[in-house]
Amino acid sequence: MFRLDWRSWGSWRRLAQQLRRSWRSSLQFRTVAITVLASGAAIGLVGVYMSVSVGNDLFQSRLTQILVDSNRATSAAQGILDSSDAVDRVQVQTLLESARTSISAASSSRLVAVFRVPGQESSTVAPQDSSTFGSSTAVISPELREAVQDDADGQFWQSVTLASDDGSSVPGIVVGSQITVPVAGRYELYIGYSLADAESTLLFVQRTLGGAGLALMVLIGAVTWIVVRFVVAPIQVAAQTSQKLASGDLGVRIPEKGEDVIATLARSFNGMADSLQSQIKELADLSEVQQRFVSDVSHELRTPLTTIRLAGDLLYDQRASFPPATERTAELLHTQVERFELLLADLLEISRYDAGSVELESEPTNLVHLAEDVIDGMRSLGDSKGSEIRLAAPGGHLAAEMDPRRVRRIVNNLIGNAIEHGEGKPIVVSVDSNESAVALSVRDYGMGMTQAEITHVFDRFWRADPSRKRTIGGTGLGLAISLEDAAAHRGWLQVWSSPGAGSCFRLTLPRTTGVALTVSPNPLPPADADTAGFVSSHAEPRRDHHA
Repeated sequence: MFRLDWRSWGSWRRLAQQLRRSWRSSLQFRTVAITVLASGAAIGLVGVYMSVSVGNDLFQSRLTQILVDSNRATSAAQGILDSSDAVDRVQVQTLLESARTSISAASSSRLVAVFRVPGQESSTVAPQDSSTFGSSTAVISPELREAVQDDADGQFWQSVTLASDDGSSVPGIVVGSQITVPVAGRYELYIGYSLADAESTLLFVQRTLGGAGLALMVLIGAVTWIVVRFVVAPIQVAAQTSQKLASGDLGVRIPEKGEDVIATLARSFNGMADSLQSQIKELADLSEVQQRFVSDVSHELRTPLTTIRLAGDLLYDQRASFPPATERTAELLHTQVERFELLLADLLEISRYDAGSVELESEPTNLVHLAEDVIDGMRSLGDSKGSEIRLAAPGGHLAAEMDPRRVRRIVNNLIGNAIEHGEGKPIVVSVDSNESAVALSVRDYGMGMTQAEITHVFDRFWRADPSRKRTIGGTGLGLAISLEDAAAHRGWLQVWSSPGAGSCFRLTLPRTTGVALTVSPNPLPPADADTAGFVSSHAEPRRDHHA
């Protein structure tokens, strides 16, 4: 019994997978495969048509020859019978043997059968039926015999399968007609002809057509491979060049050869690359100038700001001795100078991110402890706004690789925003972890945001309500910087919000540097959220930073 080896099955599977990969990835392989398959189908159809046509022609030609030979042999035998004056059984039997010998000689066939036509008067001199068909006698069908018996002058034939000397089967034709034996009456004459020679000729033609077809398919495949190689090679060069260009190698170009379509494509591509390189250089120069301007202005403002701060602190310390109006002015000056310092610090930080010069100082840090420190520092501010800050940490008591200064800044910004917009309601800070990530969520129950507002929540200097004052001295860059800090860690900063139901900001960080995030330990929307609220997609920075 046939058994399929699992190792052979595995080899076939690997081969099928490799073919599928080649089909998807190689234009050259796909083109050659389609051409060979289509050509094979066409060659197969033509080959089948030619084989059938040749077979039919061979059969018709051989049939015509057989019918002529059979008619000649029958006429010769009937002539021998008609010229005889035999009257007894022995003479008639001898006469019939002579006629059969004549038939075999005239038809070149050793398969001859003679049967007395049924329905005649019995005769003592009539020879017995005889046949040299041997085991093939059964091929003389009743339908053929009936046709011969009904028409004494007709000639009838039938395609049959004859048994050869070696026991194999070969196609053949049996031709039937009637002869008249003197004294004995009418007899059915059947002559069998083998078509083995025609079959051999047809098999030779089919083998020749098959071999020629296979050779033609191989030649078509080879020619297609060569032609496609000449056509695809420049396309592959263009694809590789475009990949290098997309990866940042702006100086790469496609070689320009000739005046054909490929050369035109190369010139157009190179022109596009030149224009792109020029525009990118201009934008890079402009961005560098802008970043340098922000950085220089921020640095240059520090010196006069320091002087103003010293003078302001002096006035602020002596405000009790001033008239009420002057005292209020000193307090405002002190507050705005502090806010100005924060704004300068944020602008410098944004300029570092814009320049791509941020480097993380990662160390194992417990996010729960970090959150506790931030909450302790902002509890008095929350109390002043009427918001109680709670910490929920069912998990997350494991250290993760992070820059604690930047993560602390993110948590400060998120809790500060929650206090700002929480409308005096409780604020819940949740920390949890799984095997690959740690997450911190800040949930408030304040005014919330609409979907349109969520799309701008991480924009620089954006406020949901422009007429609303910043009551805790923010600069308008807090969430933008927090987003950049999260992205520098390859983390997520996401937000859910619903008008009237509050907001929830979720920070998710990988526990190990460089590990891609797949799922956050904290749910978003939060468990107590209205499912009709809005959730932003992963809030990612506008550029790729080198952290």
